[in-house]
Amino acid sequence: MDRPSPTHPQPAHHSSTTAAAAAPAAAANTTAAAVTAATTASYLNIASSLVSPGTYLANQRPVPHPTYRPSPARAAPGTMDKRQPPNSFQQLEKLGEGTYATVPTSPITTLAKYDTREQVFKGRNRQTGELVALKEIHLDSEEGTPSTAIREISLMKELKHENIVSLYDVIHTENKLMLVFEFMDKDLKRYMDSRGDRGQLDYVTIKSFMQQLLRGIAFCHENRVLHRDLKPQNLLINTKGQLKLGDFGLARAFGIPVNTFSNEVVTLWYRAPDVLLGSRTYNTSIDIWSAGCIMAEMYTGRPLFPGTTNEDQLQKIFRLMGTPSERSWPGISQFPEYKPNFQVYATQDLRLILPQIDQLGLDLLNRMLQLRPEMRISAADALRHPWFQDLNQLQAQQAAAQQQQQQRQQQQQMSASGYVAPGLGSQGGY
Repeated sequence: MDRPSPTHPQPAHHSSTTAAAAAPAAAANTTAAAVTAATTASYLNIASSLVSPGTYLANQRPVPHPTYRPSPARAAPGTMDKRQPPNSFQQLEKLGEGTYATVPTSPITTLAKYDTREQVFKGRNRQTGELVALKEIHLDSEEGTPSTAIREISLMKELKHENIVSLYDVIHTENKLMLVFEFMDKDLKRYMDSRGDRGQLDYVTIKSFMQQLLRGIAFCHENRVLHRDLKPQNLLINTKGQLKLGDFGLARAFGIPVNTFSNEVVTLWYRAPDVLLGSRTYNTSIDIWSAGCIMAEMYTGRPLFPGTTNEDQLQKIFRLMGTPSERSWPGISQFPEYKPNFQVYATQDLRLILPQIDQLGLDLLNRMLQLRPEMRISAADALRHPWFQDLNQLQAQQAAAQQQQQQRQQQQQMSASGYVAPGLGSQGGY
């Protein structure tokens, strides 16, 4: 059953909201322990055999039930058929694999891992020829569907935006769940790796990608969704230069009465200091920190804080941003992972490692990389930062030129057909 798109106003950035979220947000934020087969089926409109790990009706194991469901009603019109059986898609080359929502071979990921295996393929719709990305999640007969998969499906049904990758379809068979996404050519990490200058991107490209990244983040936050795993590998790029947020397996809806989340989120290198210190009441600011790390990485081609452990990650952050204290960050000593013997570092100028950044870009980056979460700029305010002024002006000029071109084409078509607009005909009688 489809539900209306969320229309919540953007929450205040400097405090955790306690207002109750709308039904889609609340459903998406349900923890594994609370997700039942009936809940899943009613919300996602998919088979009731889809259950989260460790949660079964009346303590019974789920009964496999091969099925598929129609594409979401709000999927891009004309892109896919109304119903897609599992054999509707041809698998092409493999794009990646791993454990769902994690990359188990990565030294920078410390998330809890499921045994469920995930593979991503480039695919083609056999009927339309359209290229797609096929995320196959191989289901464990004992565990059922990972809660991360349920969460990703439910959230992406609601999040329709030009800077968020589109989920076209969900197909469920006895031992496999297949998510059909729009195809994007590569992720930001591979895009940077393909650049000749050691992965460094040019000024114009960085600004364009940051604007698109922040637009996607702002839309998520306006609709009360935290992505929680922003990193170059989860930012997808097509040949038109469009950047879109992908992989919402760790995303969460927020705004429910108790904002207590897991601190095992975000790949280590892009994890905010408050999360590293053990905070479980974080808000939208954790995505802003990740975006700041990504911005710096686009300038240098290297991760800004490549830590190996939680403690090493904090040390790398403090070495550049300065070691916080109760005076600079009231309440920091109350965090579970706070240590009074943290080595004391003075704040460094970011231009020491980013000599090519301009003053406005430096100001925006500093606002995103504030140690205190309540001091970080919001995505909406970041988009209004003067750093984007020249890009906004260029886009306005391009839009005006495109509109003029369309008007000229319409006039030419009307002239060719002999149509004369009212008031432009013969002036006889005067």
